[in-house]
Amino acid sequence: MKQRSPMRLKILWPGKTRSREWKTLQEFYLARIRQLEPCELVEVKEAKGLEDWQAEKVMQIEAKNLEKHLRDDYIICLLDRGKEMSSEDLARFIGERMASPRPTAFIVGGFAGLAAGVLERADLRLSLSRMTFSHELCRVALLEQLYRALTILKGKHYAK
Repeated sequence: MKQRSPMRLKILWPGKTRSREWKTLQEFYLARIRQLEPCELVEVKEAKGLEDWQAEKVMQIEAKNLEKHLRDDYIICLLDRGKEMSSEDLARFIGERMASPRPTAFIVGGFAGLAAGVLERADLRLSLSRMTFSHELCRVALLEQLYRALTILKGKHYAK
C-alpha cells in the first residue's frame, strides 16, 4: 500500500502579529496544527511608512513579498466575499487537498487587504464570515478552523 506524504500546508500573511494576546492564540493553534500535520507559517515583510489612503500601494508591495513564497501552491485567499464553508465542509476540503502533491497555501491580507493580482492567482477565495474582521483576528480564526478541520479528519475530540 502506498503511503501518502504529509500535506504541505503553508499560511502566509504580511507582517508580524503585534498584539501579545492574538500572538499567544496564534502560537497555541499553530502548535496544535503541527501535532497533526506539517505547517509552515510565513510572515512576509509588510509595507511600512504608508498612510491608510495609500492602500493600493500597500497591497502591491505586500503582494510582491507574498508572491516570493508561492510556487506551484494551491492558493486559498481569505476574503469576506469568498466561498463560505462549515467546519465540516472545510475538513472535507482539506481531506481532498491532502491527496494532492501540490502544497496548499492560505493567504491572509494585511490591514489593506489583498492585491488584485494575488486574488487572481487564487484557486479558491474563502470567507470565514461575511463580516469584516481585523487581519489579526482573521489569522487566529483561520488557525482555529484549520485545527478544527484536522481534528475532524483525524477523528480526534475537539470540545465544542
